Amino acid sequence: MKKVIVLGASGTIGKNTIDIIRRFPDRFSLAGVSVHANYKALEMLRAEFAFTRFAVTEPAAAALYGEEHRSLESFLNTTPADIVVNGIAGAAGLAASMIAVKTHRQLALANKESIVMAWHLLQYEAEKHGTVIVPVDSEHSALYSLIRAHRQENIARLIITASGGPFRTWSRERLQEVQVNDALKHPTWSMGAKITVDSASLANKALEVIEAVNLFDIPADRITVAVHPSSIVHSLVQLTGGEVYAQLSPPDMRNPIFAALSYPEEPPPYLAPLDFTNPFDLHFEPPRTEDFPLLELGFTAARKKAGYPIAFNAANECAVAAFLAGQLRFIQLSEITARVMEEDWNTAPQTIREVMHIDAEARNSAAKLLGSLR
Repeated sequence: MKKVIVLGASGTIGKNTIDIIRRFPDRFSLAGVSVHANYKALEMLRAEFAFTRFAVTEPAAAALYGEEHRSLESFLNTTPADIVVNGIAGAAGLAASMIAVKTHRQLALANKESIVMAWHLLQYEAEKHGTVIVPVDSEHSALYSLIRAHRQENIARLIITASGGPFRTWSRERLQEVQVNDALKHPTWSMGAKITVDSASLANKALEVIEAVNLFDIPADRITVAVHPSSIVHSLVQLTGGEVYAQLSPPDMRNPIFAALSYPEEPPPYLAPLDFTNPFDLHFEPPRTEDFPLLELGFTAARKKAGYPIAFNAANECAVAAFLAGQLRFIQLSEITARVMEEDWNTAPQTIREVMHIDAEARNSAAKLLGSLR
């Protein structure tokens, strides 16, 4: 039986991971969790799973539990487990990833920012401590499996699919009128607000391109993004001979999470597979990069490397927060990010402190731009 720690237990990744643990008590046990401020969710999990180790990272909520439960680092250092699932959203998840690879032997990683901002540092620590990192994003989980099946040296191109979000068919003129509620209506996936907005703007796919460059050591020019509204094909690989292989399954985040928890074995039957006795759509189309420019900005960051991916992520996070607060229009998300990206981010960070310095500088630049717009 594998003991599992779930970071960000009240979020989408956390909830889906715990659903799997609940469904397979003979294979997994919940060793402990972290939450940010949702102590009610924590109490329900404690009552159900009877774990004693946990962390609460929001100061007011942490005050309910005492000093020993405030530190994520202390929690990870003192909680034995086989797998850490990092479902913490945003740049805050990076610190958790760095601790996890030093304290545990497998990290199931759903936090994009860990890969986008500091992959080379995270990978170095993982190799140093003998830790395996398995991606949990549905697209990268698919690529991870496909590359293992066909071998890295045979891969000519990665094709990452995108649902296209709720505005895939909206005209350029109509995009001027997008409201927050419009952007939060994803046609396929149920996710948090920030990632749902990123999906609508294609910033999420831009981050996934940067992730793929880092995870699979492949240049951005050998990656293609294809819009696939039904989200049945999660990613594809094209081999050097030209043939293309794909991973297909119904759109359910429990599939890639279960694959990561079961690694290196194949997971047993759990979710209903595709039913080929009924019709389903495998339509593909190219992304509208002129109307959704954040995708091309992500490719630019992936090509330039150094501090550009960090600046891209930070600027976009700030812009999305302003949009959700009603302080920015949807079409201005790319404007803020593009202007921050115009600055010089050519210094490659050598430490986490330098990563966070670039992150802070980019956020300061975005904040000034947002202030000028207000």
